Amino acid sequence: MLPTLLTTLAFLYLFGALLVLGPRKAGYRHRHHTISEIGEVGAPHQRFVALGLFLPVAVLLLVVAGLVRPASDPAALLALCVAIGYLGAALFPCDPGSPVSGSARQGLHNLAGVVEYIGGGFALMLLAERLGQPFRAAGFVVLGTAFALSFLSSTSGRGLVQRVAEFCLFGGLALACWKVGPVG
Repeated sequence: MLPTLLTTLAFLYLFGALLVLGPRKAGYRHRHHTISEIGEVGAPHQRFVALGLFLPVAVLLLVVAGLVRPASDPAALLALCVAIGYLGAALFPCDPGSPVSGSARQGLHNLAGVVEYIGGGFALMLLAERLGQPFRAAGFVVLGTAFALSFLSSTSGRGLVQRVAEFCLFGGLALACWKVGPVG
């Protein structure tokens, strides 16, 4: 129960913060821009986004990974992969526009994203072996997102694609935590 609650809390906090912070960044559109761009280098709330948004989400998911591991290694792996994505975003804010290539910091930011989306996609596939087809479908969506984010520009719906993947990751984790039984 506690891992499901913490996952849901992390998602709701992220969602709420995006709704509040998005309008405060000039030109930011959720449909077009990635989540990381709210905290990109030079953004008005860069420090808060890194330390007050991305870091707490990462810490909550690391706790979830530890709590759920005794019941399900794949669920713990999913929580860990998403936590690494948010920890990377906290420690290595993206360059403006979150390009595929850029500074060394952008490279580390992107590497954390690769862990989140590729690792998270495969973790969802592993969960599907025990919990059913919806997890496999979510895994394919997340893996497809990893591929799509490499090619989409900010004018082509990159933000929307990412939001769908985040919903699959957080929703899949919350559902997996709930289904694997009482932990914590």
